[in-house]
Amino acid sequence: MAARLVKRCACLLREATLLAPVVAPVGRLRLASMAHRTLTFSATCPSSHFPGPLSGLVEKEQPSAPCPEHQEVERLIEKATRPEELLELLSDSRCLQENHAALMLIQLSRLLSDKPEDRALLVQDARFQQLLHLVDSQISAVWHGTLVKLLRSLYALALPAACRELRSVEQEVRWRLRRLKYRQLAFLAESSATHMQESPELLAELLLHLERRWTEIDDGRTAVALMAKTGHLSEPLMNRLEDKCLELVERFGPDELRKVLVTLAAQNRRSVPLLRAVSYHLVQKPFPLTKGMLLDLAYAYGKLGFHQTQVLQRLAADLLPHVPSLTSGEVARGAKSFALLKWLSPPLFEALAQHVVDRAHTVTVPHLCNVLLAFAHLNFRPEREDKFFGLVHEKLGPKLQSLHPALQVDVVWALCVLQQVQGEALRAVLCPELHARFLGSESPKDQSTFQKLLHISATAQLEHPEYTGPLLPASDWAPWLLACDGKATPLQKELRDTLRGLLGSPSRGSFAVATQYGWVLDAEVLLDTDGQFLPLRDFVAPHLTPPSGTQPLPPGAKRLAFLRWEFPNFSSRSRDLLGRFALARRHVRAAGFLVVDVPYYEWLELKSEWQKGAYLKDKMRKAVAEELAK
Repeated sequence: MAARLVKRCACLLREATLLAPVVAPVGRLRLASMAHRTLTFSATCPSSHFPGPLSGLVEKEQPSAPCPEHQEVERLIEKATRPEELLELLSDSRCLQENHAALMLIQLSRLLSDKPEDRALLVQDARFQQLLHLVDSQISAVWHGTLVKLLRSLYALALPAACRELRSVEQEVRWRLRRLKYRQLAFLAESSATHMQESPELLAELLLHLERRWTEIDDGRTAVALMAKTGHLSEPLMNRLEDKCLELVERFGPDELRKVLVTLAAQNRRSVPLLRAVSYHLVQKPFPLTKGMLLDLAYAYGKLGFHQTQVLQRLAADLLPHVPSLTSGEVARGAKSFALLKWLSPPLFEALAQHVVDRAHTVTVPHLCNVLLAFAHLNFRPEREDKFFGLVHEKLGPKLQSLHPALQVDVVWALCVLQQVQGEALRAVLCPELHARFLGSESPKDQSTFQKLLHISATAQLEHPEYTGPLLPASDWAPWLLACDGKATPLQKELRDTLRGLLGSPSRGSFAVATQYGWVLDAEVLLDTDGQFLPLRDFVAPHLTPPSGTQPLPPGAKRLAFLRWEFPNFSSRSRDLLGRFALARRHVRAAGFLVVDVPYYEWLELKSEWQKGAYLKDKMRKAVAEELAK
């Protein structure tokens, strides 16, 4: 039937073209009128395959001209600026089409979007209830696009979940899901998914249709918006959307790339293929990035722990010119993001520190705390450290006691790492009333805070001889420290095996040594003046908990501590230790040990057992020689 109709229409159009004059003074209008007359005339000729005139069929397919009165109603609805103007249309003797009531509700929700008190009064209005009933009675005739907007508007008007008219609209939407275009489904998900918690069946069917028809997505905005609004509600749908973003990423602009990364960070989804694709386009395309985009990108990469050297170099370089225009909150956010990435850009961090000093009167205490913690994590001390740390003590000193206990510990720990802590701050956090709340807690956050208290106590003992107390009692934290010694790494296992081969006897060395300073040594040995190993158990060990041994060390004997440094212990693309591990090395040296550093990048170059043994012997000789040279 359809093929016959197409064939006949082609025939009629050909006849219209032949009958049109070669030169027409009115151009296309003359041809169009001739075509219309030809269609009407040819439809009645004997050669027609249709029993009746074709003009009737054509007239049915052409949309009827809109009624002037309907146009006037639509104009009044669109121009309304007060809810009262819309409700008055119900009392007028006007011809309301099936879509008009729905359009009135949509306009009402727009007018009352930021007026919750007026929305509550509107729901009680009898005319509003009449409008709801009218929509309910005409719901099957409402157009698809209007129906989708209507559901969003009813949600925005905060109707009760048990409202019969709201349930009717939801049911109508469920029946029409198959017939809706994908962009209408996407609009529905983007605008109404958060309100569908009371209607789980509708939400489930909507997500299912979005997942099954994901190939219909043809623009990046739809894919990104669905990721942000519905990706967390359906794992299969999120997987499909990630695939679609990979397909469309070449057409993404900088804002869409930013939204993709921020969405992944918000949902904590580390989609490596998508992250690599986005990183590639950020590096290859010279997008102009605003300071807001730069800060969002740094946050997303930091939250996901995704390191891409060229991207981070560009973010740091592009953010540097914007530093003078940053607020104190943006400075803190940027410093924290780069600290999470372990990315130290000295020019950028110098500029951030100078910005804090220059805008001291506008920097708040929480923002200053975040900047200080970022500097400590990266073990960064600005060139003008006197002014910066003078501001820190001036701002934080009087208000330290008023901070949250965990934040107090974080701030004092950061000052310990940067060697700027003062006695008053030590006493404030080492008092029994504060550290007792973290002792024995099973919360990972509280355990991390207690570990920082151990570092603070070690700083007070080893680097502040004038400090008189209080300190953390060893009986409280020694069992906890041993329990926190986790699974051995490959480097740790190989180091132990190689050392056991060098020592020859188990009495000549100790492994996983928990000290009273809060640090666990990978290994400990004693060397006499001739460089020979001595049995550890025969000699006094004041660093243990509790101290052991009674025999003093022979004259000239040296106590060596082996510390391994894994890849995560260093800044990104650097051989500089992060703040926590630099503090550990400092404390072990201050406790009287000669430190034998075993970094991963040197150990990986050793292929045979003989090379590893020779490497450790050479390291020990160098440590002793450096001590004697002093």
